[in-house]
Amino acid sequence: MTWILRNIGITLALLGAFLVPRADAGQLLVSPADREWAKKAVAEEKTLSAPAGKNTVAVLYFSNRTGDPSLDPMRKGIPLLLVTDLSGVPGLTVIERTRLQALTEETALGASGLVEPGTAPRVGKLLGARWLVGGEIGREKPTRIDLTSNVADVPAGTTTGKTSSGGEIEQLFEVEKDLLFGVLKLIDVKVTPEEEQRLRKPCSKSVTALSSLFLGVDAGDRGDLDKAEGYYRKALQVDPGVCIASDALKEIEAARASGAGKRSRQILKTIRGGTTLTDSLTTKEPLLQGGKPQDIPVPRTSPANINLTFP
Repeated sequence: MTWILRNIGITLALLGAFLVPRADAGQLLVSPADREWAKKAVAEEKTLSAPAGKNTVAVLYFSNRTGDPSLDPMRKGIPLLLVTDLSGVPGLTVIERTRLQALTEETALGASGLVEPGTAPRVGKLLGARWLVGGEIGREKPTRIDLTSNVADVPAGTTTGKTSSGGEIEQLFEVEKDLLFGVLKLIDVKVTPEEEQRLRKPCSKSVTALSSLFLGVDAGDRGDLDKAEGYYRKALQVDPGVCIASDALKEIEAARASGAGKRSRQILKTIRGGTTLTDSLTTKEPLLQGGKPQDIPVPRTSPANINLTFP
């Protein structure tokens, strides 16, 4: 009887790993299914075609053009917020963030050509996206943040334009929202006043909470569930209402039950091979509150090398 109950418990834990509720932005931890999808997409690349006529959107990792590596967590963090918001827009299908991460792993961290000029058509086909949203992070002064996004129409092989937003780092939540509505305009998606009011609701008004959230996502990508959990819990301590973090903790719990965290670290270690990438990540806050760059230890983040070059 004990043996039967134990096996039922194991079965339920494994089912939980696959049925765990997704966060608003989609699954945060890369699953075996994500990696199988990426492997199949790359293997069948020649037969793939962009989904013309469909409002399918993929948000790529942003490029950090500030010259300050302590802002690197925002490369994934800003796209995460955009994916979360776009997922709530009626009529849009948003590619899950984990698929992009799985693709960076499967393509040897960008070495296969995803960062070469004119890569928009290829990346769009691999992700199955009609629209590709790329972006850059810049700033004019230490306390400011400037975001710029381009949108590529994959089937047409053109860009629809560029949108930008900027402001004080403490107002990051407003800067991201301005960028969001600029992106919606570029893909010609209109929302009702009620929908706009809902979309304007910030993930968090606390830069510290957002910083911890971004670091948690990156730690999860590297398979370090302990650090990811710590960052998510810190985000919730600072702002109990911060988006995504609670769902992320549920995913971590399910991943531990299935042993996914250990497998993720093994897979990433195999992918990295002899590179100089590291699994370590500083526990210090990234430079989101301003200050002197030389006073802040530089956080080392997991690879995010799909830097879209628009044709």
